[in-house]
Amino acid sequence: MKKRFLGKSGLEVSSLGLGCMGLSFGYGPATEKQDGIKLIRAAFEQGVTFFDTAEAYGPLDNEELLGEALEPFRSQVVIATKFGFKDGRPTLGADSRPERIREVTEAALKRLRTDHIDLLYQHRVDPSVPIEDVAGAVKDLIAAGKVKHFGLSEAGVQSIRRAHAVHPVTALQSEYSLWWREPENEILPTLEELGIGFVPFSPLGKGFLTGAIDENTNFDKSDFRNTVPRFSEENRKANQGLIELLGNIATEKAATPAQIALSWLLAQKPWIVPIPGTTKLNRLKENLGATGIDLSDQDIKKINEALSNIQVQGNRYSEQAQKMVNR
Repeated sequence: MKKRFLGKSGLEVSSLGLGCMGLSFGYGPATEKQDGIKLIRAAFEQGVTFFDTAEAYGPLDNEELLGEALEPFRSQVVIATKFGFKDGRPTLGADSRPERIREVTEAALKRLRTDHIDLLYQHRVDPSVPIEDVAGAVKDLIAAGKVKHFGLSEAGVQSIRRAHAVHPVTALQSEYSLWWREPENEILPTLEELGIGFVPFSPLGKGFLTGAIDENTNFDKSDFRNTVPRFSEENRKANQGLIELLGNIATEKAATPAQIALSWLLAQKPWIVPIPGTTKLNRLKENLGATGIDLSDQDIKKINEALSNIQVQGNRYSEQAQKMVNR
């Protein structure tokens, strides 16, 4: 597994990380605990050193799972987690008061079975707490040795700049993929200017870019994709053109659509580290295989030209969730 640095921070991680949310939260019933531990450890054995979780995933359950799974080789991995919601529940709204940040961090350290968090993100910008106060609280935790690096998630350009002025931001985690390229407009140029790494979540379009989902797919009643406009039956049918394009390119490269989607992301910038998630060992192996695919400049140009003729249908978030991004 190749390594990458997140911006100019000096934080080195595997070129693909593992997003662990889906093991406990969001995509239907939680994975059985021992199966989750087995998958996380399999990722480590295959070279993954960057693992992503959050207080909100479960809530709390995902951090506990990750802590137990990684405890035998804690010193060899980078753990990222997040604060920022009332009682760790996104439905209750944002809460990034400095005292809450400290409280969440202390609890996360126990759940993760560690004495430090490598990368601590604000999960969503809290409009009621100045971002300078948030950055200051994390700066204090870094000074105390409890946190190593500061990150933001789904933050807008002005929030990134203001936070970075108080304490260097190591990474921004936001959605970015072949079917959500909005970060290219302002976010990526800003990150490059400031030397901040980028960690795309949902790099496989919440599973859609694997080609395994179509208009006939039925999601579990607890699957949050039921609330996402882009995953309506009508939009899943309308967006199949993108999957056909990916399939054609994958065939040419003797790869899978998921591998092309990930390798395209890796080719955008050397400081981009996607964190695809999965609950299946075969999908884990498939995703990691993307690091062995080198897309040429001509390949990228061909993909981008083809994409320019495809209009992706449907918003990526529900109306309520959309209000919490790009602040």
